[in-house]
Amino acid sequence: MAASALTPHGTAFPEEGRCGYFVEKKKRFCRMVVAAGKRFCGEHAGASEVWYRLTLSREENARKRILCPLDPKHTVYEDQLAKHLKKCNSREKPKPDFFIQDINAGLKDETEILDQLVPISSLSEEQLENLIKKLRKASEGLNCTLKDQIMSHPALHDALNDPKNGDSAAKHLKQQVDGKHRKKNSVFERLQIDIQHLCLNKIPLLSKEKLPVVGIGKHLCGVATDLALRCLVETYAASCEERNEEPLAKRIKNDKTGKEINTLAKEGNEKSIPEKRTPVAGIVIALCCHHRCDWRHYVGKEYFRALGLGAVDFHYFQRMSSWATCGMRKTTLEASNIATKRRDKHNDGCEEHDDEGYRITDDSPESFPGFLTVEEKKKIGHLCKLLIDQGRIKYLQQKGFSPALQYYIDPLVSLENVLLTALPNHSSSPETSA
Repeated sequence: MAASALTPHGTAFPEEGRCGYFVEKKKRFCRMVVAAGKRFCGEHAGASEVWYRLTLSREENARKRILCPLDPKHTVYEDQLAKHLKKCNSREKPKPDFFIQDINAGLKDETEILDQLVPISSLSEEQLENLIKKLRKASEGLNCTLKDQIMSHPALHDALNDPKNGDSAAKHLKQQVDGKHRKKNSVFERLQIDIQHLCLNKIPLLSKEKLPVVGIGKHLCGVATDLALRCLVETYAASCEERNEEPLAKRIKNDKTGKEINTLAKEGNEKSIPEKRTPVAGIVIALCCHHRCDWRHYVGKEYFRALGLGAVDFHYFQRMSSWATCGMRKTTLEASNIATKRRDKHNDGCEEHDDEGYRITDDSPESFPGFLTVEEKKKIGHLCKLLIDQGRIKYLQQKGFSPALQYYIDPLVSLENVLLTALPNHSSSPETSA
């Protein structure tokens, strides 16, 4: 038997045309003749898969794997690194024109870095009492009773009464979330981008058509609300006005009276009447998860500072806001099976994120010895939410909007049931108040 090389077994390769199965007991290859194109004889045909596995295993063991430089959570063969980097999902992809890093993030004030904060559960009773006194003083004069504006569109009637829709579907339908935007003859474009980096006036559809924008968000968690507001009223609206590229909108009467307009129209000078256009025609945001707010991104800093409050106060207030919905026991809501079931699914105070599961945080009432009752803690949590939202109200007012807060759904459907709306001041619609 000719032997031109040795196998991993330390023996010669099988003769040409002979079976490639190594007989361990005899320390040699099987000498049976194989069919054309086959590696094993009929007796050892079943061993082919094992042989290939062993061969591949030896080859792979001989190759070195290294951490992917783009994402150390996975490895790659060193000799395939260049090829892998071209298709790795962690590679940096080209940024669209409407991506501008941190454009809606707000200015970072280095003097207010919160590096020495402790959990609320670590505060002394005296420190906590002082915080609550600050909160109550800052909230003096605020309207704590919001109007109920629970509405339902006729288009949802059939879906709401369809027995095929379970409790979960009904819950979202009652809050009017329309996910079916792809309709015939309609323009729909989905953008996958963090709101923090979204520059609306660089989106081709908006820059070309110069259409008015209406910002709508359902349960826009914590900081996302502030990023969205800045994206709309600063990044987009302010930019359009600076460039005199205000989008086309419904004609709104300016300061001229109807008589003056009719006179000018008769004289053929209607084109000379200036139109007041608005880049942002309206804002509707269902607020959520105030405990996930962030001082840097918060749009109501000026309001807080005017009250003598700063970054540290904001941090503790936003953490205490979770008391409004997290860890509540023996409340009136607990009498409802629906509310109890939903509360058991809370994550850090927000039942809208019910896929993450419920857990008690260090800011929830159960996590430290309390000198307040559950109901008192619940009221304080709501007061924290209201104060944070009031900062957003003041921000929108300064930007030329008429904002308002109202309840848009029953708390049995969602504990996060406050809606923030805003219309431009020159809108012909009835002005709402905060």
